[in-house]
Amino acid sequence: MLVEEKPLMLFSLDSNLPLAEKIAESLGAKLGKCSVKKFSDGEVSIHIDESVRGSEVFVIQSTSNPVNEHLMTLLIMIDALKRASVDTINVVIPYYGYARQDRKARSREPITAKLVANLLETAGADRVVSLDLHALQIQGFFDIPVDHLMAVPIIADYFKDKLTDIDDVVVVSPDHGGVTRARKLADRLNTPIAIIDKRRPKPNVAEVMNIVGNVEGKTCIIIDDIIDTAGTITLAAKALLSQGAKEVYACCSHAVLSGPALERIANSPIKELVYANTINIPEDKKLDNMIPLCVGELIGKAIYRIHHNEPVSVLFE
Repeated sequence: MLVEEKPLMLFSLDSNLPLAEKIAESLGAKLGKCSVKKFSDGEVSIHIDESVRGSEVFVIQSTSNPVNEHLMTLLIMIDALKRASVDTINVVIPYYGYARQDRKARSREPITAKLVANLLETAGADRVVSLDLHALQIQGFFDIPVDHLMAVPIIADYFKDKLTDIDDVVVVSPDHGGVTRARKLADRLNTPIAIIDKRRPKPNVAEVMNIVGNVEGKTCIIIDDIIDTAGTITLAAKALLSQGAKEVYACCSHAVLSGPALERIANSPIKELVYANTINIPEDKKLDNMIPLCVGELIGKAIYRIHHNEPVSVLFE
């Protein structure tokens, strides 16, 4: 007897509707109908406005600023779906908030990335799809499948089209921890890498930066997973130019851009800031040199493959 395929349903919550619409468009599907409301005291109320019984559901929600609000909304949605008798709940989190709290750096600190994983599982998630987790070990915090996507292929394609003379390009890691990421981009562009070695000689003294690798006369591409306050990336750009770099581009998977970030980028020598649209940045908050790259098609392909029990790994080949 043939087993009937479960219907595929997509739902978007309130963190990044433009990306969710691109994902739905890539799949030739429509976003499911649900309403997210708040009581006067701030409590979140969710109602799913159509039947989801027996469906395979994908819920799209980046846990970006306001992080706690978006996370709580996602947990409530998972609970609502579970109680509505869906077959499978897949949580698509393009930007996984709290990912930087992945270990105890000092005594008496939490591991909040693990706590968030526990919350998602307890609420009823059956699978997590995310993009460029800050720490790869977060995949091991879950006892359910985690599909980990990468923005590097999309970023590499952009720079292949943008830069005509790839022979003069160097990919730069802003710290030792990002060398693997820089190497992935450099391998796709077929370029060398450089590493910025930074340290503080004493508290409250500006960072001293040494550059490992040749950047003189080169076009530099600094790559990071998250740009938050933009302190590291803008200091790195200045250090590269002081060592003779011709021009500096910056790219990242997640443009958090909190606090003084926009002012720092505007006053920096960075020619372009290229970023994946995992976090929704309103038009009035964008600078002229900020270039968003859409990951909607990538996530849409992953969703299609998960739904049809096909391998996701081919998306990186």
